Order: sequence, then C-alpha cells, then structure tokens
Amino acid sequence: MSGVWVFKNGVVRLVENGGDCPRRKVMVHVASGEAITSYSVLERILFSLGWERYYDDPELLQFHKRSTVHLISLPRDFNKFKSIHMYDIVVKNRNEFEVRDM
Repeated sequence: MSGVWVFKNGVVRLVENGGDCPRRKVMVHVASGEAITSYSVLERILFSLGWERYYDDPELLQFHKRSTVHLISLPRDFNKFKSIHMYDIVVKNRNEFEVRDM
C-alpha cells in the first residue's frame, strides 16, 4: 500500500497512487538554487551553515550543529538518500533547503 496521507475537513485519509510511478524528489539549496546531487555537495553546504561532521558510526554520515541539539543521520550510500532524509534536513535548516518534485 502506497500513497499520500491527506488531511481535509478534520479527517485524515490515505490517497493511493493508483499504480502510478512514485514521483522522485530532489533537495535544492534555496540560496544558490543548487540541487543536492551528492554527499560532497550536501557536506559543503552544511559546513557553510555551521554543521560539523561526526565520525562515530561507520554505517552513517552524521552532522551536528553546536548551537542546537539537532543531529542529522544519513545512510552512507547516497543511492539510499530518500525523501525522509531530505525533509529531516529541511526541518533542521529552515529556509535553507526545499524538497521539490523532479
């Protein structure tokens, strides 16, 4: 079962895709308009925003910002970088990134 949860008139319901291909998402850095196409691009932008890299877990790429309690944890393989990871970054960096349909 796949689809989108829709909240309308006080009711939440699942709207199924109906067999359509799921839309791919891309995360974009708003200030530069640059699409995040690799972890090196993302890492460069996160560093410029004050994030630091953690090296504790070899299975993950992790970033922490000293001024917050936020921790960004990403799969080491960029091919496993999904929209849930994108939205996590967007929420922790307000007005810096957007997730868009490709």
